[in-house]
Amino acid sequence: MTHPASSSPDPILHEVFGYSAYRGAQADIIGHMIAGGDALVLMPTGGGKSLCYQVPAIARHRAGCGVTLVVSPLIALMHDQVGALEEAGVHAAFLNSSLLLPESQQIEREMMSGRLVLLYVAPERLTTERMLGQLDSLHERGLLSLVAIDEAHCVSQWGHDFRADYLALNLLHERYPDVPRIALTATADELTRADIIERLALAEARVFISSFDRPNIRYAVVEKDDARKQLLRFIQDEHKGDAGIVYCQSRKKVEETALWLSGEGVCALPYHAGLDAGMRRRHQNRFLREEGIVMVATIAFGMGIDKPDVRFVAHLDLPKNIESYYQETGRAGRDGQPADAWMAYGLADVVNQRRMIDDSPAAEEFKRGQRGKLDALLALAEAHDCRRVRLLDYFGEASTACGAQQNACDNCLHPPATWDATEAARKALSCVYRFQQNRGQRFGAVHLIDVLRGKTTDKVAQYGHASLSTFGVGADVSEAQWRAVLRQLIALGYLRSEGEYNTLELTPTARQVLRGEGPMLLRQPSSSPKRTKGGHGGKTSSTSGGKGKPPPLPLDAQGLKRFEALKAWRAEVAREHNLPAYIVFHDATLAEMAQLAPESLAALAQISGVGSKKLEAYGREILRVVNG
Repeated sequence: MTHPASSSPDPILHEVFGYSAYRGAQADIIGHMIAGGDALVLMPTGGGKSLCYQVPAIARHRAGCGVTLVVSPLIALMHDQVGALEEAGVHAAFLNSSLLLPESQQIEREMMSGRLVLLYVAPERLTTERMLGQLDSLHERGLLSLVAIDEAHCVSQWGHDFRADYLALNLLHERYPDVPRIALTATADELTRADIIERLALAEARVFISSFDRPNIRYAVVEKDDARKQLLRFIQDEHKGDAGIVYCQSRKKVEETALWLSGEGVCALPYHAGLDAGMRRRHQNRFLREEGIVMVATIAFGMGIDKPDVRFVAHLDLPKNIESYYQETGRAGRDGQPADAWMAYGLADVVNQRRMIDDSPAAEEFKRGQRGKLDALLALAEAHDCRRVRLLDYFGEASTACGAQQNACDNCLHPPATWDATEAARKALSCVYRFQQNRGQRFGAVHLIDVLRGKTTDKVAQYGHASLSTFGVGADVSEAQWRAVLRQLIALGYLRSEGEYNTLELTPTARQVLRGEGPMLLRQPSSSPKRTKGGHGGKTSSTSGGKGKPPPLPLDAQGLKRFEALKAWRAEVAREHNLPAYIVFHDATLAEMAQLAPESLAALAQISGVGSKKLEAYGREILRVVNG
């Protein structure tokens, strides 16, 4: 049941969370929710989505409205969110499978009494008969204040991380139509947004869409040429000692890559759904609590990860679509400091993603949608203009090229050379056509390139392909350039790869290229993007706050000494409370303490991120460390 809320959100922002001002649309969203409205919020990772329901939850609880229910898909996220709220003096809890029965029962009692401000619960638990009965009782007594549905893209079949359990969440509207709801996600294109609104019955909700731009992230794509070594070079040259995430498509590749990186001196851990639950938990805890860990993972890892100082996200395989890419790369640089989104991309990626869509048992309409989404990602990967403009355009946001600014994309920093591949494309398709004319033969990319470049291999001799009119017609084009041509022809749908051996065949649209109906301009192949002096990573620019690395603010020698002392103190507190260090205080807050060296509790209270509960709990200790 909705109540008028009398508690102003602004004192809550400062008193509880220690912030002096809202960011972007936060103030409008919070005011709308406190007043009892419904909302769909799209805000990039690190943009402050959690405050959009946490502040209204506190305000409405103080006005007697009861408990806010937060639907969240991940146990680790629940644990950290609840830990952060309790540190800030907000009574919060979670219900999930990690709890023993007595613990669950105690939390249920707290919930039913209305004393809890926020309760985090998994979607599958929410729809149990027991839970719904408890919520019915809360609702009847006017103690069900607000429902927040986090990671709302999970409800959409068009979304990049669809979860069937989310489909049942429409019952919240049917059962409690007067309880305000807020659905939040970092990533959803127009199709996914429409699906979220329909499935969650949010037709009357206000839609808040923040800018999708993450100006602190630099986007770069390299053509695969021994991708492992390219990744190692990227980490060693740009992010030595930094925390990062490396995404791979298969579990086997995750384990092999983590083992290989470890052998090369990188502190890397594997994470995928096939690992023992205990090992996954240990690896995730190490990643969250220790500095400089590189997590090599499938997409089973990452959603809701709040670690602020992830300095890079790397992809060794092509994601499924731009939403996945944006969501995954958004896990870098949540603290607003420079970070990298790096991807290695090759012909096999295009072939594999096309095949996964074609072989899917899904309806043809869904497959068409997925092909369209893949095409948009391929266009981003193949682009020789600004990647940021293309990325934002996909989400309907107009922008200008990022130019030569510090965090500009690889294409803007170092515009790639291009070449007119129109004739090369026609030669490639013509060669495939001649294969097919010769008793319907079909061959893969390697043999096709050998024929085009005039190489007399055993296979060429076996099939008599030296006699073809296309033999050697592309001798002036390098193998790397031919791979780029074939990749683009497959990406654009002029060629398709079939069967176990990835043999190539023409599609009906290939005639357009064969007839020369349009130019094909491609970027010249390159092994890796050039970097500006200082770059993003390494000791010159890393901001993760690791030992020997600069803090987020400029500090003199005494300030640096105070910063290191504060970090050591924070590490002890985090271990005591079994929490990641950043939940106690972010690096940016410690850096401001070290810079200003406050001498009183009143001065300390003015520093961003120091709320009243933390001031009470840690204030005197912080002053001792800073002035010791």
